[in-house]
Amino acid sequence: MASGKRDRLPIISEFPKKVVLGVYYIVAAVFMAVIVFHYNPFADQETEFLKKICACVLIILSCILMTVWYDKLMVLPVELYNSRKLIWRLSVNDFKKRYAGSYMGIVWALVQPVVTVLMYFFVFDRIFHQRSQMVAGGIDVPFVLFLTTGLVPWFFFNEALMNGTTSLLEYNYLVKKVLFKISILPLIKVIAALFIHVFFALVMLIVAWLYGYAPSVYTLQLFYYAICEFVLVLSLCYTTCAVVVFFRDLTQILAIVLQVGQWATPIMWDLNMLPDKFKWIIKLNPMTYIVNGYRSSVYGQEWFFEHFYSSTYFWIFVVVVFCIGSLIFKRSKTHFADVL
Repeated sequence: MASGKRDRLPIISEFPKKVVLGVYYIVAAVFMAVIVFHYNPFADQETEFLKKICACVLIILSCILMTVWYDKLMVLPVELYNSRKLIWRLSVNDFKKRYAGSYMGIVWALVQPVVTVLMYFFVFDRIFHQRSQMVAGGIDVPFVLFLTTGLVPWFFFNEALMNGTTSLLEYNYLVKKVLFKISILPLIKVIAALFIHVFFALVMLIVAWLYGYAPSVYTLQLFYYAICEFVLVLSLCYTTCAVVVFFRDLTQILAIVLQVGQWATPIMWDLNMLPDKFKWIIKLNPMTYIVNGYRSSVYGQEWFFEHFYSSTYFWIFVVVVFCIGSLIFKRSKTHFADVL
């Protein structure tokens, strides 16, 4: 036990506890100030007051938990920070090797999503006249922009989850090395998928600008929603990559689930088209929060904290999934080398 503490203390010491907690408290205070002083004249003021109280309580509770469980919570972030150079190098190499040997290289990574967007646009806008249905539902934006802001986060989620799930299988030779930290492998795959996502996010902003939706202060929320999606898919990957080592059929099951999930997420259709009694079912899908968030950032002009209940549910979901994934990964990793 003593040796374990000695091994961990030098790692934690790289992040001074007082500095980290101080920064965390400052950020929490800023969020509380923004939430308290934000005023929405169109909302019910009693409901808004209740939301502000709940938000402040949750933020204070997070500060208390961060203070009490600092050592346990900082182990994984510090471990990833210590391996940051290796993570970056492996992520870049993973991205490059996918298209090694092809004449067009990484261009192929860009072609398929663009063709998919154009195909959906032609089918739904030109043939089924989805645009007119959206206008009737109160959403007056170009359908190609509506479609792009939904597909961009979904492409990242799809690719990152599938590649992160098979990360241990692909890098099985590293898993068998005793000194290698295999916990970084899912992260490598997610970062590699993030490269393409950044490119398409820029294309999305250009498309919005061409249609008259210039970047504004609300656009900065894309960083927040990108972080949300990054943490979500990484949390899921820690579970799926551990399970797939023992149950290889999971990749096929996951492909089917993602195919169904694309239609269960309001990407090519709007949530307001559903009756109110069914909307809560779709909102249970965490990607609904992400997709709607991207649209709010690009043309919706809504802050994420205006959707208090959705934001709270999303982060509770992510924390629970991450805890479950970390537990499964930790208990299973001792058997990875034997199976692989």
